[in-house]
Amino acid sequence: MKTAKELLLDYLENIGNPDFQIELFADDAAIELPYLASLGMPARWEGRETLHNFLANLPKTFQGFKFKNIRIHIDTRDQAFGEYEATAVIATNGKEYAQHYMGRLVAAHGKIKLIREALNMVPVIRDIKGMPVG
Repeated sequence: MKTAKELLLDYLENIGNPDFQIELFADDAAIELPYLASLGMPARWEGRETLHNFLANLPKTFQGFKFKNIRIHIDTRDQAFGEYEATAVIATNGKEYAQHYMGRLVAAHGKIKLIREALNMVPVIRDIKGMPVG
């Protein structure tokens, strides 16, 4: 049975492979990016089909999306917390996207129950939404 840290690393290292990633999730799992709600964007996705669609859409929206500089700060059997960076090119406008994430993963019975991530909203506002910052 995989630990929370192992699940988080598998999730991050296999971004862009939704068929592999979805097998890491429990049937009632969720992904949350709560700060997206401040821009009127969805902030929670739940259920295997919804999660698979979310994960499959990521490479279409962000070309070459890849996590790097992964640092795990909390590592217990059922929870892991880490920081990681991502780089990609935004498909709709060709802008480079660089992001710093913090993520908490909750595991149950060797599967992902919840991933809750925080991110720097400036690149989202500036590069994805096309809104002025400052």
